[in-house]
Amino acid sequence: MQTREVDATAVQALLAAAVAAPSIHNTQPWRFRLDPDSRSIEVRVDQERALPRTDPERRAQYLSVGAAVFNLRLAATHLGWNPLVTLLPAADDLDLLATVQLTVGAVADGQPALGGLYEAIERRHTSRMPFTGRPVPEPIVTEMISSARAEGAYLDVPDIMGTRRLLRLTEAAEARNAVHPARAAEARASITAPGTDTSYGIPVTALGPRDASGRMPVRDFTGAPPAPWLPALRFERHAQVALLWTSRDRREDWLRAGQALQRVLLTATGRGVRTSMLHQAMEWPDLRAAMAGSRQGCRPQLLIRFGYGPDGARTPRASAYLASGSVTAAEPEVLM
Repeated sequence: MQTREVDATAVQALLAAAVAAPSIHNTQPWRFRLDPDSRSIEVRVDQERALPRTDPERRAQYLSVGAAVFNLRLAATHLGWNPLVTLLPAADDLDLLATVQLTVGAVADGQPALGGLYEAIERRHTSRMPFTGRPVPEPIVTEMISSARAEGAYLDVPDIMGTRRLLRLTEAAEARNAVHPARAAEARASITAPGTDTSYGIPVTALGPRDASGRMPVRDFTGAPPAPWLPALRFERHAQVALLWTSRDRREDWLRAGQALQRVLLTATGRGVRTSMLHQAMEWPDLRAAMAGSRQGCRPQLLIRFGYGPDGARTPRASAYLASGSVTAAEPEVLM
């Protein structure tokens, strides 16, 4: 599809892609504003959508917004523009995290090719279900690693022993969260009951089962045994995980990590690989540091579980609206 007009149809397509990005606990911490004169979209953080206990530094919030920025880039390219992204463009406006200018012309040298990732946006859903255990072929893993590097981040896929170590750290973080009253309450507040009319939070139907064998540290949002319709199941015996990390830990690095995350997820989706995210260890400074292991200059951002299995459940989607030049939208998929 090719278009050059920034009309209502194009804006809707851009936003529909942007808000399909994953966000922590489905907070959807983004806001968008169209500047028709510069033909650019401002991407702002919504300070009211913060999780002060789970994400006190707002690092995961920036990852979420970064993922939305990547989807904006994909949609703009699909519609025929060459999107030029500027991260943190205004030092005196801390809520403005990025601008995406819709320019016409060939893609600039050095810009990473996006391939056919746009079509994967609609199909990507977090899967909290058990995977089959069938290994993802090395060429696909290599493609996922290259996707992260193209966005200025790193993706390491450890061996069995390394995987077990990362899962143990995640399990330790999950245990801490379970006995921390404020964090447990914040997680429970993210859950929405069936039939609840809300655009935020995680529906009970989108939660996954616990691992009957106790090997997979699935996040427990409920703080209670699984509901009757979510019996414990046996997860894959040998999980495949990948650690997403950056060499620095600034706000800009978090936004780049978010773009890298979404590129990795869409690359996997395009190859028929399911993904889910394990963020628990990133929420405790000592455990996050331990996730780096012997990697020099490693700043862990997220642990990704991937493999073959059932698709993830969709989450509720709110409508988008345009008012006084400002665009707000929500069409969520849950990150963690």
